[in-house]
Amino acid sequence: MSAYLLLKTLHILSSTILFGLGAGSAYYALRAWRSGKVEVIAVTFKHLVFADWAFTATTAVLQPLSGVGLMHLAGWSMQQSWLQWTVGLYCLAGICWLPVVWLQIRVHKMAEQALRDGTAMPLKATTYMRWWFGLGWPAFLAFVAIFYLMVAKPM
Repeated sequence: MSAYLLLKTLHILSSTILFGLGAGSAYYALRAWRSGKVEVIAVTFKHLVFADWAFTATTAVLQPLSGVGLMHLAGWSMQQSWLQWTVGLYCLAGICWLPVVWLQIRVHKMAEQALRDGTAMPLKATTYMRWWFGLGWPAFLAFVAIFYLMVAKPM
């Protein structure tokens, strides 16, 4: 297997994990939140926070590294607009993702506290979830566009 094919496979697998984990996390977080059950929210967000650090963070670092490697091996230039758009959209997704991680950590801590105290989720958690939801859409759409650009490579 050539270095290019190996790196391309790694890049595709990594992007699939990154995108799939983001979409799956959003689904389970929303399902947990809409259940209104503090214990479900606490457990789900505990796992979401772990998954973000274990998988999302590692693939988020791997993506640009493998992308630059592919660029070098294929002889592509950063002057190509599809690569510029990809980098810009990736940065947008990252800018959205960082506060989302913080919000997930906060919601998890609030759920753990509410579980210990035997209370409902605090109102501030609703505000956090609105921000979480609002930041998730631009990141999701950015990744959909990035997938298109990676496949089509429009010149």
